[in-house]
Amino acid sequence: MPGSSSGTQRWLRLGAVLAILAVLGSFAGVWLAREVGARGPLYCIGQAGELWNGVAPLPPGFQPECPQSSSYRAEVRAGDTRVEQYRVEGWQPRALIAAMTAGGYLQLTDEPIGPGNYAAFLGRAGVPEVQYLANREGDTTLITLSGRP
Repeated sequence: MPGSSSGTQRWLRLGAVLAILAVLGSFAGVWLAREVGARGPLYCIGQAGELWNGVAPLPPGFQPECPQSSSYRAEVRAGDTRVEQYRVEGWQPRALIAAMTAGGYLQLTDEPIGPGNYAAFLGRAGVPEVQYLANREGDTTLITLSGRP
């Protein structure tokens, strides 16, 4: 039948177009999920409930945060840096050191750098990899971990 061949071709073209649209839609969905995550308030936290993207469980009492800086967001999104922040009640500058060392990091430095400020470098095999900063903010301590991904 002459008409059925052109009808079959139309259905095949329609099927091909729909398949292409489905593939493009899945790529768009993955991209959108990443973009929304990068713009959300906890864009810097790789794994909820985990410290430094899975090194150790986050101890109880810590509230995750991320820097509000657009430059930090851009660097984290581009994969140039990793940064995580955690807030805890009281002045507890070394509160996450034990969790990081339990996760395989060594504390390389220990620097009280003035009232309400503390810094340390952590690493594996003696190489500094993670900068650990604690700042007193009112009745809380804000701990920032930063380094290369």
